[in-house]
Amino acid sequence: MKRAIIESRPYLLLSLLFGISYFFIKDSDFPGMYLMFWKGAAVGFLAVYALRRSHNFEGKLIAAVMAFGAFGDMLIEIDLMAGAGSFIVGHCIAIWLYARHRREKTAFSQKMFAILLVPVTMFIAWSLPFDRTEALGLAVYSLFLAVMAAMAWTSSFPRYRVGIGALLFVMSDLFIFAEMGFLQETPIPSLAIWPLYYVGQFLIVTGIVRTLRKELAIPNP
Repeated sequence: MKRAIIESRPYLLLSLLFGISYFFIKDSDFPGMYLMFWKGAAVGFLAVYALRRSHNFEGKLIAAVMAFGAFGDMLIEIDLMAGAGSFIVGHCIAIWLYARHRREKTAFSQKMFAILLVPVTMFIAWSLPFDRTEALGLAVYSLFLAVMAAMAWTSSFPRYRVGIGALLFVMSDLFIFAEMGFLQETPIPSLAIWPLYYVGQFLIVTGIVRTLRKELAIPNP
């Protein structure tokens, strides 16, 4: 029990501390550079958690997904394209991870949901920005995002943890795109984007780590 507290809970607690507090300081006068690292620390500590709690190859993969997410969180504050590139790398690694853990039997309705998720997400992303020169880029990015979520939904990882977490990630990014369009004059994106994203990442990493530890017959105290 003591070892579990030392090895795992501090990283989750630190992640929660940075993740929750960032929501309240993100629009403050906190110095930009410090705020950027504060933001990155929230998911960054999830990467550390994954590394410390899962010692197999899949554990390294999900840690890499979280690490690229943390880099994306920080880079997006400097350059939107650089941040998107980091997230795309993370999505590709996640797709690889989910491809290694396919669900043996998937209901027809669940398969159809996963299949439709990709074109629907891409269409919504494409349709949202008022500046139509941004539409194609958002659609291309959302392809990687939606495939990641569809693969998570049909993987052998817990659907109501990992699958839901991936869908929350999708919703968060769609709110970012909506902020470029019909929601740009409203406070809704500012209230929704970070909670959906952070909770989604938290559910993904904890669901995967818990599953991997069960597969290795490692107790989860």
